[in-house]
Amino acid sequence: MITEKDLQEAIAECQGVRSPNANTCIKLAAFYILQDHLFGDRQREDPGGYSFAPAAVSLPAETVAVAGESDFAQAVTGMDPAEAWAVMDELMDTLRIVNPGLYRGVLRKLRG
Repeated sequence: MITEKDLQEAIAECQGVRSPNANTCIKLAAFYILQDHLFGDRQREDPGGYSFAPAAVSLPAETVAVAGESDFAQAVTGMDPAEAWAVMDELMDTLRIVNPGLYRGVLRKLRG
């Protein structure tokens, strides 16, 4: 899994290119998009205290329910499916540019 440090290093590398071309700009944009989607919510999180009781949440009529304890599963649980799929679609577009092999592998898994 890509870490925030990996993204910061990739961004710094792209920014350090003396004569950037279109590919450098595309990569830089993709890295910023990934950073925002994967790690951008940290600024908006409530730094309040801890509680063992789950927070009261009012969910829309139809929500995403994902079993698991990963950051992704926790982030999408309770979301409107259309909003979650819109984010995933944008991520897949970015992945297609940044890592075409991984993009094709994900599509192969989805198609069965």
